[in-house]
Amino acid sequence: MKVALVHDFLNQVGGAEKVLEIFHQFYPKAPVYTITYDKEETKGYFEGMKIKTSFIQRLPGGTKRYKWYLPLMPSAIEKFDLTDYDLVISDSSAYAKGVITNPETLHICYCHSPTRYLWNDTHNYTEELKQPGLVKRAVPIFLSRIRVWDRQAADRVDKFIANSKTVAGRIQKYYDKDSEVIYPPVETKKFSVSKDVGNYYLIVSRLRPYKRVDLAIQAFNAIGYPLKIIGTGEEYKKLKKMANSNIEFLGPVSDEEKNKYLSKCLGFINPQEEDFGIAPVEAMASGRPVIAFKKGGARETVIEGKTGTFFAKQTPWSLVDVMRDFNPEAYNPAEIRAWADQFDISLFEERLRNSINKSLKEHQDKLDQTYNL
Repeated sequence: MKVALVHDFLNQVGGAEKVLEIFHQFYPKAPVYTITYDKEETKGYFEGMKIKTSFIQRLPGGTKRYKWYLPLMPSAIEKFDLTDYDLVISDSSAYAKGVITNPETLHICYCHSPTRYLWNDTHNYTEELKQPGLVKRAVPIFLSRIRVWDRQAADRVDKFIANSKTVAGRIQKYYDKDSEVIYPPVETKKFSVSKDVGNYYLIVSRLRPYKRVDLAIQAFNAIGYPLKIIGTGEEYKKLKKMANSNIEFLGPVSDEEKNKYLSKCLGFINPQEEDFGIAPVEAMASGRPVIAFKKGGARETVIEGKTGTFFAKQTPWSLVDVMRDFNPEAYNPAEIRAWADQFDISLFEERLRNSINKSLKEHQDKLDQTYNL
């Protein structure tokens, strides 16, 4: 059986890329088709894979400034020739699901979300663009055209696997498709419960607008509690200027350092709406409670009063109200850790393999039935 893997962009190493890595472990000979591949940013993480990039990779600025070529991305993904493959697995939150396959090919899409800037986040995306006014006014026109393509592209998928119930709901609403929910992998065994806890709260996040770290900074400025922030991104300088002396920016740290900070924090702050949210689960795998905005994947991973708590409105003052009543000692680290184990990578691999094998059998039975008529 010939297998191909398809991924939107290989320009970072995050949750989606960890899923791709597992698919590649399942099918080590499978090539990986992607719009662009940035070796520098991914620091050799994908060196063992046979990677095939689109024509955008070869355009001026194609690797670093690939967003310039937004209108060309549907064409880029459709130009991949997947004629000879029996199974195509796309790992997608944007364009990868739009590849064109043969009628007899089974196409499974592990969907991290319908393209957020085309659907549920489209107005925020346009508003936050740091582009000249003329460009900003033109972007919605391009997005409208790509949105039509995206909806049509979803019909090319034979089976959707959603990374959360939240995403399954979006797939149903925007694509009118059913999906199976398999939560993404968290390496819970790499985390441990500490006997000693520090005197700080913690955020682990890319510093991008939709992550709403600004909200947390405003809240902690107001209440004065110590907050440490791990991560970097386009908003680093802006956020650092906003922060009072009780807030410390640690920048990017090693996995070992991150795990240490997670295990000793009073609580983990999750101010954003995530499709799933791996960092809060890592905090729970360390036995620490999570304070999360009550929307998105956090509603599926955090249990009120057992593994954490929620703030209802995405405002600094809603978070402040919850923080003033929050008592870290009211939570049992062992119980939090036990809850997090259900998201372990070993269970993800088992569920994913079983799902693929079941889909292959059903697909083959359907083909056999068709040809026997």
